[in-house]
Amino acid sequence: MFTGHGFGLGGGFMWLFWILVIVVIVWAVKAAVVRGRRGSGADRSPLEILQERFARGEIDEEEFQRKRKLLGR
Repeated sequence: MFTGHGFGLGGGFMWLFWILVIVVIVWAVKAAVVRGRRGSGADRSPLEILQERFARGEIDEEEFQRKRKLLGR
């Protein structure tokens, strides 16, 4: 009756347990990386962010100049 593996279900539940552990670890690492990326932008000035947006092509030169004047630079 008892096989020493939790009434014969231990093998399946053990795989489920380890899969769950791996999923939680991957989720925690991913959350830490995303949190780290958000924190790194906090030390940039508004002008630097504007320059990066212009360099990536998100805004054109006219919008860049207009927003730069609004920033007082």
